[in-house]
Amino acid sequence: MTDETPLLELRNVNKYYEDGYHAVRNVSYSVGAGLLVGLIGPNGCGKSTMMKCINRMHGTSSGDILIDGETVLDKKASQVARMVSNVPAELRVSFGLTVYETVMLGRYPFLQNIWWESERDETEVVDALRKFGVLHLQDRPLNLLSSGERQRVLIAKAYVQDPRLMLVDEPTSHLDMKYKLDVMEYLSAMVKKDMTVLVAEHDISLMARYCDLCIIMKKGGIVGIGKPKEVITPELIEDVYGVSASVGFDSEGELFVLPKRYRTGSKL
Repeated sequence: MTDETPLLELRNVNKYYEDGYHAVRNVSYSVGAGLLVGLIGPNGCGKSTMMKCINRMHGTSSGDILIDGETVLDKKASQVARMVSNVPAELRVSFGLTVYETVMLGRYPFLQNIWWESERDETEVVDALRKFGVLHLQDRPLNLLSSGERQRVLIAKAYVQDPRLMLVDEPTSHLDMKYKLDVMEYLSAMVKKDMTVLVAEHDISLMARYCDLCIIMKKGGIVGIGKPKEVITPELIEDVYGVSASVGFDSEGELFVLPKRYRTGSKL
């Protein structure tokens, strides 16, 4: 890999479902390392589908996806898991796992022995539990945690995979204001020189505050990409969401979006 090689690159990616629905439409973009990237767009615009194509949970219909210049389309799931970690919007089934056991699942792509974890694996997990403030919960069943605690555990699980790219799907959708900021602070702090975090999120103001780059999607395609303060405009909000909105800056220079009214007759 050279300094010019993007960490993540999509080349003319398309995804059709079996019923013919065109979920991802000819998507091309690239992002470098060390960035927190916000993926923004209305429900059904293809955000989650595109992320599932990147981590190979979904196959692509055409195009190519590269990490560090190498295609992931011909790699096994275990190989992709060593490069890409995933934080789902919600964990529907926890199988009675404790917090410690859940985070240890993130080390499985690296296990050398099928029956037990190494000392390094245990150290990585304990360090992550401490880093994300859930070490005191390590023996508690995951399904007994609050939404904010559970989200931090899932991020810790993704973190111990030591990925080049972390995909985070709607991490704050069920959280109150305090925990929204809490989760975004953790994600922002996790971005390193050699790792990028791609976050799909509906809270545009939150994305504008924390993200280095925003990718805007509509009807399966990309309609804008750039720094939040440059690409998020009233015109873009109306085009993408069909909503009239005020876009302004607070006293600290942070961008905010204030929706005003739904545009009658809008077709998203």
